[in-house]
Amino acid sequence: MDSTKPTRVVREALERAVGKVADSAAPPAPGAPAGAPPALDEPTEPREPLPPKPDQAAPETRTATGAETGAPGREQQGAFLTTSTGTRLRDTDHSLKAGARGPTLLQDHHLREKITHFDHERIPERVVHARGAGVHGVFVGYGNAEQVCKSAFLREGESTPVFVRFSTVVGSRGSADTVRDTRGFATKFYTSEGNFDLVGNNIPVFFIQDGIKFPDIIHAAKPHPDREIPQAQSAHDTFWDFVSLHTEATHHVLWSMSDRAVPRSYRTMEGFGVHTFRLVNAEGATSLVKFHWKPRLGVHSLAWEEAQLLSGVDPDFHRRDLFDAIESGAFPQWELGIQVFPDTPEQTFEGIDLLDPTKIVPEELAPVQPVGVLTLNRNTTNYFAETEQVAFHVGHLVPGIDVTDDPLLHARLFSYIDTQLSRLGGPNFNQIPVNRPHAPVNDMLRDGAHQHAVHSGIAPYKPNSLDGGCPFHAGADMGAYVEVAAPVAAAVKERKSPASFDDHFSQPRLFYRSLEPVEREHVIRAFTFELGKCYEQVIKERQLQVLANVDTELCAAVAEGLGLPAPEPTAALPEVTPSPALSQLGKRWPTDGRAIGIVVDATDPAGLDGVPALQQAITEAGMTPLVIAARGGTLPSEVTAQRTFLTARSVEYDALLLAAAPPPAPDAVVRRAAVDPRVVVMLQEAYRHAKAIGAWGTAATALTEAGIGLDEVGVVVGTDPAEVFTQVRDLLANHRVWERFPVPTT
Repeated sequence: MDSTKPTRVVREALERAVGKVADSAAPPAPGAPAGAPPALDEPTEPREPLPPKPDQAAPETRTATGAETGAPGREQQGAFLTTSTGTRLRDTDHSLKAGARGPTLLQDHHLREKITHFDHERIPERVVHARGAGVHGVFVGYGNAEQVCKSAFLREGESTPVFVRFSTVVGSRGSADTVRDTRGFATKFYTSEGNFDLVGNNIPVFFIQDGIKFPDIIHAAKPHPDREIPQAQSAHDTFWDFVSLHTEATHHVLWSMSDRAVPRSYRTMEGFGVHTFRLVNAEGATSLVKFHWKPRLGVHSLAWEEAQLLSGVDPDFHRRDLFDAIESGAFPQWELGIQVFPDTPEQTFEGIDLLDPTKIVPEELAPVQPVGVLTLNRNTTNYFAETEQVAFHVGHLVPGIDVTDDPLLHARLFSYIDTQLSRLGGPNFNQIPVNRPHAPVNDMLRDGAHQHAVHSGIAPYKPNSLDGGCPFHAGADMGAYVEVAAPVAAAVKERKSPASFDDHFSQPRLFYRSLEPVEREHVIRAFTFELGKCYEQVIKERQLQVLANVDTELCAAVAEGLGLPAPEPTAALPEVTPSPALSQLGKRWPTDGRAIGIVVDATDPAGLDGVPALQQAITEAGMTPLVIAARGGTLPSEVTAQRTFLTARSVEYDALLLAAAPPPAPDAVVRRAAVDPRVVVMLQEAYRHAKAIGAWGTAATALTEAGIGLDEVGVVVGTDPAEVFTQVRDLLANHRVWERFPVPTT
């Protein structure tokens, strides 16, 4: 198929769909909680509700059956407090009592309604993917997929609204964003042919080959049932007990122990459909494919210590980063790509079983061909109504896309609907606004809890004559969904997997050997940390045997860290050809949306003179400047400090710039020092996490106090702030100063 990049038609469609961001010479730091600045005193003059912030959007105002309503929005109406049925209320601070000191009266209907609704505000959280962040966007097709797929949303210039939910897998809704875990990447396309849900992860393989084992892996990864700890972590005995006994999980475990499991941002995270799907073109010809999301900003991760610090300093780091980037106009983008394979009876490619969800096809064997671009450009208006109630299902398919015989995928086809019934209170979950399709709905489904549609007619059955025969069946030429008539081999019913599923070690070895030395060192440290948290020695020994069958270098290094002998492999290690596409290193990427910390001395007006121009340059480069000073508020030279030494930490920034070497502030614990100790800690952490650091003027003193040499790699020292920033920006294109990290010796 043609893998051309966006055409003029596509670019124009994207511009129309995404819109323009208002120009602002010096936009405020993102994160304002309200649509307008609040007054100092409590407002008393009645007014209509404030509109949502400019970066916010809500689901389109469609009816439960997909029709446009033309209504302006879904937010509350009117200037006055009312009951749920619209009756205005005079007071909501006092219960109705028998006298000021008397008992509360049972007749207080407002108290009853208010408390009852509050008591039922929560719904069951997802068993997995409970902690999520959702945003709105648009997908525009390139038009080059028509050779393999007839789906309308892939046509050239076709603009399709989407809702995307990113998530962690294991943790509860209240867990931290930056834990070591797989991330969900679920996209709901509101296409003209119905909703299509691409429900994937940021890791292309899964722990299991058959969905019947899904409860087992999740039970093993969840907190121990006796103490409900540890939360949102795999560093415990039950997880490693399971995966060390269940070696088909090994490939996913290698990805989970790599930097991929601690992404820098949702914006710098790949997405994968995991399974092999079947595409159908207009002539009925079929192909097998794997879906990929490729971030325009590149694939980048946190350092493990950064992730740990962020779990305490800012457990909402990934959510905040995503929302702030969109509010700032740094709209994240991904290209949707497909790997295309012949649809053969064996459903294999180059000896790789395409029905095995623990296997990948290296991109060097089957290149990922871009077929459209996704832009996320609006934040949610209400987390519960949108992010918490959005319901994905791998069975939400559109003409041109069909499933294959992947046994994990088949279990998901059953499980998703079952889950929504429990979480969302009944079978009408697709009528919740965020789930409503934008295509007409005439489904003959009736009644049930939370029914929003007001159905007409008296004959919700087929065939009928009382409703004039409506609804009618559509033919394939009328856009009907038709399952591919794939042959089903005659076979004996049995509980087993094909022999091709038995290779559990060659692809984990391929992944490990495809990483750069610094990435392999991070995998070694991750295994050492995780297994070091296990109590039972036998589990550590068993997992070392698994690692010995993957790579002797990996096994020996982890064994040394655990103080255990390294076992020999039980079989010859396979020869593999490394896949450079699996490494995050070696490329340069855009720096849009990065956060740059600028350390200043509020008592040094001369040192502040060049900061406004520097802020302007950072903003024009598509990044967010955040000034860090001893105190907040307006400083000399009309500089505003968004962070203080008390509230700032290095992990919030992608790079640090020093306009000064500020002395200890009044609230510093250590006062007898040349530089505020919190600035020293920030610098030491940034250096340790291989971040670019720039300084000019007297700021070099701070580097010396932090024990950082002025000629160290990734440290830029000069006299001109603009020139220093230019060099730091160039370093950011590599994401980190990778040379600072130690690498394993072989």
